[in-house]
Amino acid sequence: MKAIFVGAEEASGMLGMKECIEAMDGCFRAMARGDAGFPPRLAVPLPSRRGALGLMPGYLAKEGVFGVKATSVFPENAGTRYESHQGAVLLFEADHGSLLGAVDAATVTRVRTGAASAVATRALARKGSSVLSLLGAGTQASGHLDAMAEAMPGLSKVKVWSRDAAHARAFAKGADGRGVDMEACEGAEDAVLGADVVCTVTASTSPVLLGRWLGPGTHVNAVGASRPPARELDDEAVKMARLFVDSRESARLEADDYLVPLREGAIGEGHILGEIGDVLEGKVRGRTGDSDVTLFKSVGLAVEDIAAALFVYRRALELGAGTVLEFGAERESGGAGPSAYSPAKDR
Repeated sequence: MKAIFVGAEEASGMLGMKECIEAMDGCFRAMARGDAGFPPRLAVPLPSRRGALGLMPGYLAKEGVFGVKATSVFPENAGTRYESHQGAVLLFEADHGSLLGAVDAATVTRVRTGAASAVATRALARKGSSVLSLLGAGTQASGHLDAMAEAMPGLSKVKVWSRDAAHARAFAKGADGRGVDMEACEGAEDAVLGADVVCTVTASTSPVLLGRWLGPGTHVNAVGASRPPARELDDEAVKMARLFVDSRESARLEADDYLVPLREGAIGEGHILGEIGDVLEGKVRGRTGDSDVTLFKSVGLAVEDIAAALFVYRRALELGAGTVLEFGAERESGGAGPSAYSPAKDR
């Protein structure tokens, strides 16, 4: 049987931010309707403790696909030529279980993470928001700048901060030419004050965003802390906000931005008002007024990776792109024919 493998360079050219935002919107809506699902992710630490293998399986029922993102996670790769997350999203069809293909996981993760925040920003931020704050200046900061440019049509100013001031300056310089005012800030507070939308995209294990810095009406996308003990927001920032998550179950297992203030009694279990898909589907009210502080806490979901990989796979079929390999085998007789998604059939 044949499967399509799409590497980083090709995947980057196929998975545009606009298209990925719409794919994430559809993914969250599918979750709200019960048409998508996934178990908790599994992390297998290496004996050296320098890295781990992460496995994130899930399915999209209406699309007829399931899959898994398998990645190595090496935090010490920061600042080297290697990504901290490397691997592939494997995509299968749900009629017979055949492998459709594989897509570079780092590309998918970079784009879909920002795209998910863009969906939340469109749903929760005040109309006319124009000032963006980025706490962090790495790969996800770049992806979120692209995403917020789509989600905030009036974006005019971006303030960026990093624990390494040189990184913030390099990021701001590298983003010149976007038609917005880029400012590298010496302190996180300076970057947050006056911002309409704040994106935290760090690997911090202690808060980098304090609630007292947030003005009325601010929307926050808390992205960087996806597993304990990572944490980016203090108790006050979470307590003052209308809190929405990508997944209730995942937040209750992995989001220390929520779990720490819960354990400390700053908030109750009902502080999560809903999943972002519930807001999109009109099941839960998002922003109630211009003075609300809203918070989207994401940890990243397997179904997001599968939705993004499916988009790349379909685009590869259209373009005749990717590398087609014989993978797996069919029985010589009595076996099912090619699936609806089979590259052999669609090509």
